[in-house]
Amino acid sequence: MELFYASLLAFFVLSVTLSFYFLLYGKKSGSLLSNLPPGSTGFPMVGESLEFLSTGWKGHPEKFVFDRIARYSSSVFKTSLLGSPTVMFCGAAGNKFLFSNENKLVQVWWPSSVDKVFPTATQTSSKEAAIRLRKMLPNFLKADALQRYIGIMDGIAQRHFATDWENKDQVVVFPLTKHYTFWIACRLFLSVEDPSHVAKFEDPFSGLVAGIFSVPIDLPGTPFNRAIKASNFIRTELVAIIKQRNLDLAEGKASPTQDILSHMLSTSDENGKFMHEADIADKILGLLIGGHDTASSSCASIVKFLAELPEVYEGVYREQMEIAKSKAAGELLNWDDIQKMKYSWNVACEVMRLAPPVRGSFREVINDFMYNGFSIPKGWKIYWSAHSTHRNAEFFPEPLKFDPSRFEESGPAPYTFVPFGGGPRMCPGKEYARLEILVFMHHLVRRFKWEKVIPNEKMIVDTMSIPEKGLPIRLYPHTA
Repeated sequence: MELFYASLLAFFVLSVTLSFYFLLYGKKSGSLLSNLPPGSTGFPMVGESLEFLSTGWKGHPEKFVFDRIARYSSSVFKTSLLGSPTVMFCGAAGNKFLFSNENKLVQVWWPSSVDKVFPTATQTSSKEAAIRLRKMLPNFLKADALQRYIGIMDGIAQRHFATDWENKDQVVVFPLTKHYTFWIACRLFLSVEDPSHVAKFEDPFSGLVAGIFSVPIDLPGTPFNRAIKASNFIRTELVAIIKQRNLDLAEGKASPTQDILSHMLSTSDENGKFMHEADIADKILGLLIGGHDTASSSCASIVKFLAELPEVYEGVYREQMEIAKSKAAGELLNWDDIQKMKYSWNVACEVMRLAPPVRGSFREVINDFMYNGFSIPKGWKIYWSAHSTHRNAEFFPEPLKFDPSRFEESGPAPYTFVPFGGGPRMCPGKEYARLEILVFMHHLVRRFKWEKVIPNEKMIVDTMSIPEKGLPIRLYPHTA
């Protein structure tokens, strides 16, 4: 209930702030606004934000989308979200258009409050910083680098399950999956592996994540204020780590390729300039959020579905046990093992189809354009929804049925399965996420069967899919 009122107030405050801008904007753009897509902007200032949010809180985020597609007989429609006039693009064609026109017609958009929580060391916006970071990631996430990460992930998973799962009758899953993915991110991004050092970051990090999209009021005691304080604390700690790494690199005690921090310190931009330490701290902080939030959601959803579908669990268990039996004592997982986990990955993909880790995301229109005969004005927001294809019978027959075979052979048509985006806008961390999810599944099913403590617990959707009560489960260790 507190989340409901906090989110309600957040959108009200934001909508009041932005409504004046769009009132003025509308007067300047009459010709463009005369040929908008069909739809409704809802109530003054609030728009349709409350209905958009409430469908997610009730566990049916697709309802907002499909109700309007049916009402307007159009796969593109106007609405008003976060105080902004918004056009929602639905279906594979809409996804393809948006992903193919990134930084041409549209660009990624976040509320301005995000820049207050993540003030960049330079005077660039969070959007510009994200573009630069995206250009740097492919080298860190290329195939040969990913293969080296598997053993590291496997070692962390073994320690994680030994500490947080084994010898327990009952656990709450979502906090544990967040801990698992955060530990891996700290190790691979920063070479921080000691549990006490990880915990030093993880505790304030939880406050940071909780406050990013809270009411943007910077007063003592508010979630937003705590998020800013947590951000400042983490960046200070990161700068200390960065300074030490610079020394270690200069003295040959660290490798330029050992993690993404060394990569950032050792890589210049197109003008031969290196990033400042504070700027690197900003980038690492963003990566820590992006590198673990969505994967932790997916891991928790996998636990939920495997508890509900024993025949699917058995298929995953058989596949993982065949791999386990082929390993010598103490031998870590490797790239060949991951490639054998075909059924397990099909199951994970079907989970992400039904419970995508990210509901969708916003873009901002940077140039006027036409789409499907409609005018899309500069300055408006666009929202794309994963559910518009994931739960659409046109692309996935019997869309509510759990069927991992959808992902066999060539799999779904392009731009229909989009938990990681698609085309030119494919998330560079897709393979990284695949590895940590499969390593998690391997260790989970090898050790346990389980059942949900709350049989009817639902997945709710705010910015991502999460179990309403954290997903408490009873563990039943395998006896052999």
